[in-house]
Amino acid sequence: MKLTLCHRLYVLSLTLFMTSNTLAAETTIAVAANFTKTIEEIGQAFAQDTEHKARFSFGPTGKLFAQISNGAPFDLFFAANEKTPKAAIEKKFAIKDSYFIYAQGALALYSASLPVATQKQTILTHSKIRFISVANPKTAPYGTQAIHYLKKTGLYDTVKPKLVNGESVAHAFQYAITGNAQLGFVALSHLIDPISPAKNKGEYWVIPTSDYEPINQAAVMLKRGENNSAAQAFLNYIQSDKAQAIIKKYGYSIPK
Repeated sequence: MKLTLCHRLYVLSLTLFMTSNTLAAETTIAVAANFTKTIEEIGQAFAQDTEHKARFSFGPTGKLFAQISNGAPFDLFFAANEKTPKAAIEKKFAIKDSYFIYAQGALALYSASLPVATQKQTILTHSKIRFISVANPKTAPYGTQAIHYLKKTGLYDTVKPKLVNGESVAHAFQYAITGNAQLGFVALSHLIDPISPAKNKGEYWVIPTSDYEPINQAAVMLKRGENNSAAQAFLNYIQSDKAQAIIKKYGYSIPK
């Protein structure tokens, strides 16, 4: 049968449409809670630039690792530390060669109502402070490093009775921003997020990095994502100049 020009154009457009949809894929990614807003913005840019889609599941690093250990259907794992992705590799859940550090986080002390920017240590030990929020140090690296800071500076024994654990650093921030805790050890990214509820509320102090261990945040491809084109594309994309500019915008640094 001889096709008219219109028919030929229709067949060509249909073929291109089907090819585009065949090439476009979707990936499901486990992400540490502190990186929520950052990776959501990267995910939007990724979808626009590649036609792939990325879906995210957020939580404390330790809890996400437990889900991965129990077979959760994730393709990629973006943790808030280095040791948990390395453990995923050791347990044969992840691909060794995919490991890399995607960001370095910063720890801050925040209060919605108190002058922590100028009176940080005085306020920490003030008798009228009842609650200080911190991410659970057993599952959340930001909580681990907050405790490290308190012990290194000799403040831990004084403030220990006042510490209130959030499941993740995002929960610790929620306690502080709502006033349920007068102070909170949070991720700097929560405070300089362009649409953060803390943007014009309260004060914060960035804790010197010399007072806690580096919060190097690492990622790996999980075995489930090995043949997922969208998962591989996302790993490549997050190391692009465009994605790294977004990461820096949210207060993270990129380790060399």
